[in-house]
Amino acid sequence: AVTAAPVVLAALRLAGAALLSPGSCTFEDSACGYQWDYAHLPWTLHGEGHYISVDTSYEGEKAVLSSPDLYSEEWSCVRLIYQITASDTSPDPARLNLYLRQEGESFDRLLWSAKEPSDSWLIASLDLANSTKKYKLVLEGEMGQDKSTSIAVFEIKITSGYCIECDFEENHLCGYMNRWNPNVNWFVGGGNIRNSQSILPKDHTLNSALGHYMYVDSVYVKHFQEVAQLISPKTTAPISGCLSFYYQLKQESSIVFTVYLRDTSGFYEEIWKTDSALNAEWALAEVDFNAPYPMEVIFEVAFNSAKGGYVALDDISFSPVYCSNQTGAPFNPANAGCNFEEDLCNFYQDHKDGPGWSRVKVKRNVYRAGDHTTGFGYYLLANTKFTSQPGYIGRLYGPTLPGNLQFCLRFYYALYGFFKMSGTLAVYIFEENHVVQEKIWSVLDSPKGVWTQAEISFKKPMPCKVVFVSWCKSFWDCGLVALDDVSLSLGSCQAADLLLPIPGECTFEKDECVFTQKKRGRGSWHRKRGPTPTSYTGPRGDHTTGVGYYMYIEASNMVYGQRAYLVSRLLRGTSGKQCLTFFYHMYGAGTGLLSVYLKKEGDDEEIPLWRRTGEQSISWLRGLIEYESDTNYQIIFEAIRGVSIRSDTAIDDILFQAGPCLEVEEIQLSSGYPDSLNEIEY
Repeated sequence: AVTAAPVVLAALRLAGAALLSPGSCTFEDSACGYQWDYAHLPWTLHGEGHYISVDTSYEGEKAVLSSPDLYSEEWSCVRLIYQITASDTSPDPARLNLYLRQEGESFDRLLWSAKEPSDSWLIASLDLANSTKKYKLVLEGEMGQDKSTSIAVFEIKITSGYCIECDFEENHLCGYMNRWNPNVNWFVGGGNIRNSQSILPKDHTLNSALGHYMYVDSVYVKHFQEVAQLISPKTTAPISGCLSFYYQLKQESSIVFTVYLRDTSGFYEEIWKTDSALNAEWALAEVDFNAPYPMEVIFEVAFNSAKGGYVALDDISFSPVYCSNQTGAPFNPANAGCNFEEDLCNFYQDHKDGPGWSRVKVKRNVYRAGDHTTGFGYYLLANTKFTSQPGYIGRLYGPTLPGNLQFCLRFYYALYGFFKMSGTLAVYIFEENHVVQEKIWSVLDSPKGVWTQAEISFKKPMPCKVVFVSWCKSFWDCGLVALDDVSLSLGSCQAADLLLPIPGECTFEKDECVFTQKKRGRGSWHRKRGPTPTSYTGPRGDHTTGVGYYMYIEASNMVYGQRAYLVSRLLRGTSGKQCLTFFYHMYGAGTGLLSVYLKKEGDDEEIPLWRRTGEQSISWLRGLIEYESDTNYQIIFEAIRGVSIRSDTAIDDILFQAGPCLEVEEIQLSSGYPDSLNEIEY
């Protein structure tokens, strides 16, 4: 039950409700072309209260509301005013999710999700990057287990421009929030309200007494350096360019007015500060602004005394072009990664170290693991036993990275033949002047010969390089260190883990995603981590991280020729080609068959897309399938147990993508064994 005083709802009615843009709705007398999905719970329109809601008076798991077709060639901002009412105690709380459903995509992209109950409305602001494709916004209310739950949506508003822009003329203040302080706070001024000694005669937007702006007054200051903060909505897409705003200062004694960026880990970076006292006119401030990962803009005012005067702020705007004549492309983290398939990318070795790292490739075989990227591609191998340098050290240098940015470095490594593993591979940061080097990671222990993922967050004030160092303690304890799939992303790894899921990706780390079993039992697919119980068959770890989950069939629970099916839910048909990537593991002398089928809705026929027969490799191998289906369809993975218990077949890391596959797999339907075993090509 949503209770909201009529005053609040009247306040919610925004200026210009009649001029709503497509996809916007105040739910006054209609749902503005939004439609609910009859397969799920119904939404109820409350015209008199101007909201639409769903509650638990009907049995069901969720309610779905989708917008009419939308199209935006320019950057836009979606603002959602909503409320979730529930008792706080439920282990499975209600959630409100917002998805983007793009034309030509089989999967919706999750833009935002909230589960905090509140006693009044809340606002969410989401940036939508410009796109040439048509799209729909899809709201999904998940009801959870709490019987007193209700979810209400008061308004959806789509405006062109960026979510951090604001003229403060509307009640929701574009999602800007004052951080409450007992003595100094940001207030809304203007609109003919005479509520302060130092109020301004006119705002900047309308240049009239009716317009609105934000202001902070020093009249209630009790302590030295009290601070008022106005916090912008968090950016939800990477943006860089020029942030501008108008401000006025009336200064009796010193005021410090500062603008900061704050990232999700709470780190503040000052980007602008007032330099001197100005006359009481609106002054324009412009500052270069770079938010490659989610950030808030904070306008902070500190007063030294109660006679400090005031600060007013209005018309915050943003342009994707830098204010200064900055030429220089923004840093692209993709250039700092490498899968070593073609060459070393931007990595290099120091010649005086000797060739510590070599690029190698292993043909598919059942003794030696191949690379991590495909299972039959290239990776780097450090065999420092025979380097010319004393100390058995091999160094691999990465490209120069700019300073003052938060990075997440991820890579895969595998170790062979060491008695003691700790310290055999380490990562250092070299600052450009080469005076400072700092160790940021080193291996402690890991399963032998399994590709294991490492991830490290770092941020340095100066430009720096990442250096991979392989090291043997002595000639007698010197094995091999393998390295592959190095990637760098902006933002910390912890923030990246909280990021919204990639649509169409399934790593089996949390659950079985869009897949279900045709029938569950001992002879079905199982989700597992670590090695399978039978020796000489099955993987020793998963493909995602080396220590995560994969799906496999346990041959010892099945009889020869028995089948296990893993079936996707119904996926949206689209025009044009689709690409399915997955990793499969078929190791064991008695291995049977693994097949992938496409089944169209309303059709009994299962169309074979891909098949492998018999033992393939001790490695995870990449499978690629290009297919088309303009009607709704399902994808089926079928494993058939082979002649003996050494027939554990596994799959992991499934990814559905729109568009044709960028690479082609040599054989789609093959049988038999790889031609040669255990060869390394240097």
